[in-house]
Amino acid sequence: MQKTVWVSYDLGVKGDYASLYRWFDNMGATECGDGMAYIKINIEKDVVIPDYIKAELQANVTFSRSDRIYIVWSNPDGQPKGRFIVGRRKAAPWAGYGDVAEVEDDI
Repeated sequence: MQKTVWVSYDLGVKGDYASLYRWFDNMGATECGDGMAYIKINIEKDVVIPDYIKAELQANVTFSRSDRIYIVWSNPDGQPKGRFIVGRRKAAPWAGYGDVAEVEDDI
């Protein structure tokens, strides 16, 4: 079964980009801007996509503690899902720039 997966990557300044790019090239990935790629994978119906991609990447790329990989795929019902498979979410660089006023308590 063919599945589509979007891969967002942030390996920092000293990341193992050569290995990641080799894996992308071998997968026939399409470039989608800075830090984003699109791949199509052929997997069995019962394979869990995040687990499969994570295992593939860990077998081919050396990751540091600060590296992050986030994937987006569709569930069997067609609903999009997203998850970090390497690293985790951090504070957004745009936090605090919005036009939302801070509310002070009157206590």
